[in-house]
Amino acid sequence: MSSDHHFHIPNPRLSERQREGVITTVKAMQSFNRRFALFITRVVGTMWCAYAFAALALISLPAAIEGGTATLVAWIAQTFLQLVLLSIIMVGQSIAAETNDKQAYQTFQDAEALLQINDELHRLLKINNKQTSEIHHALTNGKQA
Repeated sequence: MSSDHHFHIPNPRLSERQREGVITTVKAMQSFNRRFALFITRVVGTMWCAYAFAALALISLPAAIEGGTATLVAWIAQTFLQLVLLSIIMVGQSIAAETNDKQAYQTFQDAEALLQINDELHRLLKINNKQTSEIHHALTNGKQA
């Protein structure tokens, strides 16, 4: 009776995942353009940048008021909202992305643990099957004698 079919071979995905590691934004950014775009996004997507844009927009507010209602509405829509809200929205997206990254990492860790548990269960089942087969074989041979 061959015991080769009882030999435990770990799931190849376990070693693949160890080699791959966790995919992060930093690993995904490889070219200069991507790194530069990420840098600009991180700078513009701060509340300090929103405050700076608000101050910059307020410089032209007196001229917009003097220009009348249409000019003031255009200033609000085209200058203030676009400059300031852009950074504030980017801050909110960064916070949401950070939360998603943390949740994804937790899921990754859970999946890693489940893969390890599954692999150990598979190993134990092979041992159990081998021992059950040996017991069956011993009992069967004992009755024939």
